[in-house]
Amino acid sequence: MDPIVIVGGDAAGMSAASKLKRERPEREVIVFEKGAYVSYAACGMPYFVKGAVDSLDDLVTITPEAFVEERGIDLRLHHEVVGIDPEEHAVVVEGPDGRTTQSYDQLLVATGAHAVVPPFDGMDLDGVFTMHSLPEADAVRDYLASAEPESVAVVGGGYVGIEMAEAFHAHDVEVHLFEMLPHVMAPFGETVADHVEEHLREQGVDLHLNTAVERFVGDDRVAGVDVGDRVFDADLALVGVGVAPNTDLAESAGIELGETGAIATDAYGRTSRSGVFAAGDCAEARHVVTGEPDHVPLALTANRAGRAIGQTMAGDETPVGDIAGTAVVKAFDLTAARTGVIDEERAREAGFDPVSVTITASSRAHYYPGAEELTITLLGDRDTGRVLGATMVGREGVAKRIDTVAVALHEGATAEQLSYYDLAYAPPYSPVWDPVLTAAKVLDGNVG
Repeated sequence: MDPIVIVGGDAAGMSAASKLKRERPEREVIVFEKGAYVSYAACGMPYFVKGAVDSLDDLVTITPEAFVEERGIDLRLHHEVVGIDPEEHAVVVEGPDGRTTQSYDQLLVATGAHAVVPPFDGMDLDGVFTMHSLPEADAVRDYLASAEPESVAVVGGGYVGIEMAEAFHAHDVEVHLFEMLPHVMAPFGETVADHVEEHLREQGVDLHLNTAVERFVGDDRVAGVDVGDRVFDADLALVGVGVAPNTDLAESAGIELGETGAIATDAYGRTSRSGVFAAGDCAEARHVVTGEPDHVPLALTANRAGRAIGQTMAGDETPVGDIAGTAVVKAFDLTAARTGVIDEERAREAGFDPVSVTITASSRAHYYPGAEELTITLLGDRDTGRVLGATMVGREGVAKRIDTVAVALHEGATAEQLSYYDLAYAPPYSPVWDPVLTAAKVLDGNVG
């Protein structure tokens, strides 16, 4: 029997390979990875640049040697799959020894995503970076140490932009953040954005909203950011305007893409071609609220889908699971989180009649020292009372409270049902009525 082949050695690929070998240790599993790293925590890169994480090796969850020696996986680093022939069940691989062809019994495409590179002039200048791999993070940290910049430009106010603004601020440099939209953190909604923007300014970050970058200026090295009517000094620039799924390999093999632009898959991660699966940042998944395909490239989604596909390949069909898009971001001393559908227009497009409520409550019992304000926006469906999504922002207690709402979304709970959840209470951690319960009670009064 031909081996099972996996293209891509990060979260989805290595989770699938590991699960498959645990279930079927006799099966040959080959993983092709074009880079030097596998199974690493990309989400930790801003904290490596900041200095909170000492070494790149600290971000590696499992070493290549452990996958080979302890798990029996045939892991081939510096091998790039450049073609797939679904009819012949074979892949074409470029490696250190040239081009080879490898047949497969089943194939997992786990090619991940890439940082979007805007068509700015000056993107090739020394000192202009994107942030989507460990070598890129290493290069940014080295540049901070060697070039000793006085001013840094961050382009993009999403996850990466906010986290990198904090990372650069820790190096005592002047930080300018440029966002072409009216607010940072657009997927989190205006309420969260208002809080985050105020906090960023308090920390000394210069925000430039509604400001589109046109180009980077400099000779060989970046020296400034041109926004049309002004050039801002910048000795280093970090571009974080989003990511896009790596689908060229799949598309060239005739594998169907979905409306999101990522690889279309069924509930088990199968693609349109027989014997070919896809998972991780390159693939779609079904949204738990809308029931429609969505593309939300997050670490847990990739790990969970890879593990499920590994089990399916081993003979035990396992769904990859729905997604809610649950995410949390640290912005200096604030935490912002979201889950589900929080945009009313999107909710209407999905067939709901949305109602939203926003409450501000204490993170602890009001009399207990250290209590902080927590703001929650909860969205529900007027007709059914179903909870559709939530955003939260505050200095403490946000990260785990968003998980409570995520559970409610997976259960299809109504606002009334959520308001009756039996949540833990002790004065150092929560009021008697947890803020999530309070928000659910208020929403329940406006729906159903």
